[in-house]
Amino acid sequence: MKSILSGLILLVMSQAFSQKPLRYLALGDSYTIGEKVPESESWPFQLTAYLRAEGYDIQNPEIIAVTGWRTDELQDSIASQDYKPNSFDLVSLLIGVNNQYQKKPFRTFKTEFEDLVQTAIALSAHDQKGVFVVGIPDYSLSEFAQDKSLKNVSSRLKRYNRYIQKISQRYGVAYYPLQQLSRPLHRDKVMLAEDLLHPSGEQYKAWVESFKENVAEQLKQF
Repeated sequence: MKSILSGLILLVMSQAFSQKPLRYLALGDSYTIGEKVPESESWPFQLTAYLRAEGYDIQNPEIIAVTGWRTDELQDSIASQDYKPNSFDLVSLLIGVNNQYQKKPFRTFKTEFEDLVQTAIALSAHDQKGVFVVGIPDYSLSEFAQDKSLKNVSSRLKRYNRYIQKISQRYGVAYYPLQQLSRPLHRDKVMLAEDLLHPSGEQYKAWVESFKENVAEQLKQF
């Protein structure tokens, strides 16, 4: 009996030590890389820090994102990486604000965004359980938007976010909205980076606070 018990303990220990750290891929644009803030203050890195504090062994996020990217540019970059399916445990997607800002056809966004969700699911080793989508924040109240006299930003972003939520639900992917949360934050300079458009680390912290526990719950399903 003692030898059997010892064997079981060794088996459990070997399995625990053989488990690899979780891999996280963050897909997006300026909001994902944290334009104008230190890397550690971007929301993917803040989320990762929280998950580690909760006891999850997770690597630093691998980020595919560039300021100004639209959905098509993100698609092209992912394709160039030649990732194998199931390469990551966790995959996040936040994209679309530049489609709106650059006034690209909404129908094109719809097709490309759905393709990106499918790609994210394919890249996760846990299918849709390992993916989450973050809605587009509302920059309409930022000083930048006010100075540029940008009109109808909020209503246009609502259209994008409604579709983002629809596709997320269609594919059974977690969706974390930001539009209502971010609107008042963009009035406060403390919540903005030096360009008075992009979020500061403090705003990213508020974003993470809104969905970090949900993401942790997702990881429990792995």
